Amino acid sequence: MANESTLKDKVILVVDDEPDVLETVAEELDMCIVHKAKDYDTALQYLLSYTYDAVILDIMGVNGFELLKTSVERGFPTLMLTAHALTPDALRKSIKLGAVSFLPKERMSDLKEFLEEVVIDSGKPLWIKFFDQLGGYFNKRFGPDWKEKDKFFKDFEDSLRKSEQGAGNEAPKTAS
Repeated sequence: MANESTLKDKVILVVDDEPDVLETVAEELDMCIVHKAKDYDTALQYLLSYTYDAVILDIMGVNGFELLKTSVERGFPTLMLTAHALTPDALRKSIKLGAVSFLPKERMSDLKEFLEEVVIDSGKPLWIKFFDQLGGYFNKRFGPDWKEKDKFFKDFEDSLRKSEQGAGNEAPKTAS
């Protein structure tokens, strides 16, 4: 018997103004219960009316950053999926507003893997995985020194790596 995805029967909201993207995401996540919204108002009603295991938001065309604020306030792990807003500014804003990851639409084939990690890690951000797996992609897209040009990204990645090392190197606490 094949291993069952940790996404089986998880409830996911995907918001994008492009119907083909909504269908592609639904196909990629066929083991999930996928709610689809193609505009801001519909998405907002879904966010306020249902509970989601994860939310996937486009940025352009659906006011994705405003939806991100609502999604984070509701406690839903939210991943940004974008093509047109693929910029360092949009990435920075996504991080600051509480997204757990940021994925280019052309890397949609990685979506299932990223969402499985979100579910396994109980909605914790995947930014280390993002920098490790997609760093080369963003180096080509933004230039090899994009993190050095913007101190925010360098400091953010450094702080993540330090906290990850600290968590992995702590001695287990014992009762005295």
